[in-house]
Amino acid sequence: MMRKKISAKDLNIKVDSGKEQALFKWFLASYLFGHRISQQIAVRTWQVFMDNGLTSAQKIAGQSWQHLVDLLGEGHYKRYDESTARNLLEMATFLQIRYQGKISHLIQTADNKNALSAKLQEIKGVGPKVSEIFLREIRL
Repeated sequence: MMRKKISAKDLNIKVDSGKEQALFKWFLASYLFGHRISQQIAVRTWQVFMDNGLTSAQKIAGQSWQHLVDLLGEGHYKRYDESTARNLLEMATFLQIRYQGKISHLIQTADNKNALSAKLQEIKGVGPKVSEIFLREIRL
């Protein structure tokens, strides 16, 4: 039996609004879902990040590695907590340097979904699976 794929709507994220915060929340959820961890743990961890106000690349970049490890642990994202914390910091820094910290700016630079997928995969920790999950909800 196949499990239902969790959507942005399931997380109460209004991706269709096109607003930066909604797009980044879905990107972060996709980032967590795209790794070898259960959906339940990914959702719990995403909620911990939301509860702690980490709703943008700037806010994640402003955290210490140890604080991110602790938040990942709180969400039970323990197996990869140290490498994920490092990747999250690199992801946030990359978005700040390349796209003014905005996933919406990255999206605007792509002409189609293939181009967007390629641009997403330039980000540390984003591979084909994370890209595929994120693109399920994004309209170009």
